[in-house]
Amino acid sequence: MRLAAEPALPVHNNMSELQLRRPVVGRKNWLFSGSEGGARSAAILFSITGSCRPQGIDTWAYLHDVLGRINDHPVNRIAELTPANWAGV
Repeated sequence: MRLAAEPALPVHNNMSELQLRRPVVGRKNWLFSGSEGGARSAAILFSITGSCRPQGIDTWAYLHDVLGRINDHPVNRIAELTPANWAGV
C-alpha cells in the first residue's frame, strides 16, 4: 500500500513536532528543576497540558476543574479526568 493512496494517514507529523517544541525551547529554563521529583512533576504537567491542546480544551479551565475535584474522585474512575474523556463530560 502506498502512503499517498491512503488519505487517513497523514504524510507529515506537524502536530507532534509542535507539541515537542515547547519543552525543547524551554530546556535551558528547566535544566535545574530542583529535584528528580520536580522534573517528574514538570514532565507530567507538560504531558497533560499538551494533551489539552489537540482536544480544543482551555488548559486553565481543565486544570481548575480537575484539581478542584480530584481529591473526592474515586480512583477506579480516574480515566474520566484525562483530557480526552473530560472533553466529553
